[in-house]
Amino acid sequence: MTQALIVVATITAHAGHEAAVRSALEQVVPPSRAEADCRRYELHVDNAAPNRFVMLEEWTGQAALTEHEATPHFKTLAAAIGGVATIEIAKLTKLA
Repeated sequence: MTQALIVVATITAHAGHEAAVRSALEQVVPPSRAEADCRRYELHVDNAAPNRFVMLEEWTGQAALTEHEATPHFKTLAAAIGGVATIEIAKLTKLA
């Protein structure tokens, strides 16, 4: 059985781009949740820093994430926030 892959993506919008980044992130949620191997795809905003967004994701494995990154909706997101946000990705495996 394949171990689930947890992804924590922290997206920090550059000054003046907060609304555009938030909109692009909100638009990717429904089609991502509809992907067969997506178990969780949740968008959050940092209460202390409203320009920082956190996407919590759970995929059936690395292959599922790779497929997600090839979808048109993910590519649209990457194009929309590229250059106007800083992105940090952590890939985690649950231990307990």
